[in-house]
Amino acid sequence: MAEEYSSASDFDASEEFFQNARRAAGGFNPSLIVLLLVVGVVLIFIVGNYVLYTYAQKTLPPKKKKPVSMKKIKRERLKRGIAPPGE
Repeated sequence: MAEEYSSASDFDASEEFFQNARRAAGGFNPSLIVLLLVVGVVLIFIVGNYVLYTYAQKTLPPKKKKPVSMKKIKRERLKRGIAPPGE
């Protein structure tokens, strides 16, 4: 009977040890986990966009410029003082 008592007290002592260890560790704060996840997702988004932007700058051809209309060309010539033909 003495052996049963000692094993029961050992069980209680080990359970108490684990409960104290859990209280000491405390675990992670749930808001900290959410904050880390959100910051991680935002960082991945920013880094991904930067990588795609640099890749696009290297591989895509330069953007074509719009052609200048004849009306604007005539207006510029008049500002410079060049007479249009026929006048």
